[in-house]
Amino acid sequence: MNTSLAKVSVQRAPALIAAAGERASYRFLEFFAAQIRNLHTRRSYIRATADFMAWLEGRGMADIRQINSVVIALYVEQLQERHPAPTVKQRLAAIRKLLDWLATGGVLEFNPATAVRGPRHSVKKGKTPVLAPEEARQLLDSIDVSTPIGLRDRALIGLMVYSFARIGAAITMTVEDIYTQNRRLWVRLQEKGGKQHDMPCHHNLEEYLVAYLDGCDLRRDPKGPLFRTIGRGTHALTHTPLPQPNAYAMVARRAAAAGIATSIGNHTFRATGITAYLKNGGVLERAATMANHASTRTTQLYDRRSDDITLDEVERVLI
Repeated sequence: MNTSLAKVSVQRAPALIAAAGERASYRFLEFFAAQIRNLHTRRSYIRATADFMAWLEGRGMADIRQINSVVIALYVEQLQERHPAPTVKQRLAAIRKLLDWLATGGVLEFNPATAVRGPRHSVKKGKTPVLAPEEARQLLDSIDVSTPIGLRDRALIGLMVYSFARIGAAITMTVEDIYTQNRRLWVRLQEKGGKQHDMPCHHNLEEYLVAYLDGCDLRRDPKGPLFRTIGRGTHALTHTPLPQPNAYAMVARRAAAAGIATSIGNHTFRATGITAYLKNGGVLERAATMANHASTRTTQLYDRRSDDITLDEVERVLI
C-alpha cells in the first residue's frame, strides 16, 4: 500500500485482501479510486486502513474473511489507549466504510464493523486558537508588500480571514476564481465534497487581491493557480501551486515575525473571521452560510465570543 502524500493512491491490495481473491483486490482498490473523491479524506482513509491491516497481520490473520466484530472491537480499544476519541472515531469510520464496500461487493457476508461502537465524543466548543481583531490586523500590517511574496502572503491570509475560507480551498483557487459581479469583487471557493462556494469580498480583501493580481501580473493567466510558489533565487512567482504544508509554514513564519504569541492552527483565520463577524452583530445562520457549513452546530465551534466572558469572570478573583 502506497501512502505517499504526493500521490495519495493505493497501488496494490494488502496480503489480507489479496488472499480473498481477485474480486476482493479489485473491490479494495475501487473503494479508494472511485468512491473517495476528496484527496484529504482518501489520505486519512489510506492511513487508517494501512494501520488496521498491519495490526491484523501482526495478530496472525491471513484472510480478510476471517475478520469479525470482536476483533474490530479489540482494535478500537487499543486505539483508545494511544489516540484521542476523534481520531479513533475517524479510523473506525474508515474501517466501517471499507468493510461495507467489501460486503456489498460480495467479498464479505456482512459488515462486522457495523456492530462496533466508537468512543463517545461531544464537542460544544472548538479548540482552534483564535486571534483578537487587533492581532489579525497586526499580522496583516506587518507584511512587507513591496515584493511578490509579500503580496501573495497578505492576499492568502486576508482571504482566510475575510471569507472564512479553509486553507485547502484557498490554495486550490485559480486566477479566474476572482471575478467581478455587480461592481464588486467576488471569490469562488471549491469546498469539501466538490461544493462551489461564492463570496463577495470585504473591501480590505478586495484591496489585497487586486494588489496581488496587478502587482504580480497574474491576470494574463486566468487558468493558472492563484497562489504559487516563489522561485529560488528569483523572488518571483512560479507556475507551481503553493502546497498546503508550505502555506502552513508561511503562516507560522509570518505570525512569529509579527510577534503574535497565539499558537496559530490551520483553522485559526477561519475562526477569527467568524468570531469577529458575530461580535459585531452578525447572525449565526448567516455566518454558517458564509462559511459554507451545512449546520450552525459546526459554525458554533468556531464562535469564541464566550472566551471574553470567561476572562472577565476570572479577573473577578481579586487575591
